[in-house]
Amino acid sequence: MSIDDIDHRVWDNLLKRYVDDEGNVAYSEWKSTPADVELLDAYLAALSRADPARDASRPARLAFWVNAYNALTIRGILREYPTDSIQNHAARLWGFNIWRDLLLTVGDAAYSLGQIEHDVLRPLHEPRIHFAIVCASRGCPRLLNRAYTAWEIERQLLDNTRNFFADGQKLQFDAATGQLRVSPILKWYAGDFGESETQRLQMIAPFLPEGISRQIPGGILGIAYLDYDWSLNDQSTPNFAAMLPPDSGPTEGGGAVKEPR
Repeated sequence: MSIDDIDHRVWDNLLKRYVDDEGNVAYSEWKSTPADVELLDAYLAALSRADPARDASRPARLAFWVNAYNALTIRGILREYPTDSIQNHAARLWGFNIWRDLLLTVGDAAYSLGQIEHDVLRPLHEPRIHFAIVCASRGCPRLLNRAYTAWEIERQLLDNTRNFFADGQKLQFDAATGQLRVSPILKWYAGDFGESETQRLQMIAPFLPEGISRQIPGGILGIAYLDYDWSLNDQSTPNFAAMLPPDSGPTEGGGAVKEPR
């Protein structure tokens, strides 16, 4: 079966049921509803029936693999829940590591979360995937409460990228110093956004709030990176970072060491 022929409606319905407009997930409710856990398993099984070697459109491939990454991540969290961070399940030396040991078979190959991101999605040269794939953390982009689809993905990527940069916990600009503070996603994957700082600024400029985008390139004197919030994107847990005024938010230079998403 071609990736073009995969139906994402089951995933779409689950997202509408359990994900709010801020991208937070009702993990407790979902886990306590076995029929909907089974529906998620059935959706992942449907993804497994696709053959990546067959011809498929680029939009369908993007939608398929973004949905696959997000659905597999949620399945991994539901398996471990209750938990307060995906990083609790990322053993470095031995034991289960969710980034490399949680697998989805598609066609004849098994893919980890890391492989979906680095070996499949990033080679498609669409940097906005970094504002669509969600590692179950508040530092991630919002988890869209709709499935990505081939016919909508351009608008979905555009909306989610703009939403990402409109979030004061992921982008801050100090007009007095000319310093732009951004999510470390733009540091971890800098090469996906351009070969130089100037190119990266030019790439993200169309998605920034208007008052900030007007400062590029002349008004921005430097880039710093915010901390990454690895707390679970759980509806049951208050988002304390979002309650802080912008100047009280994360500071540059800290945070956990990044595992491959």
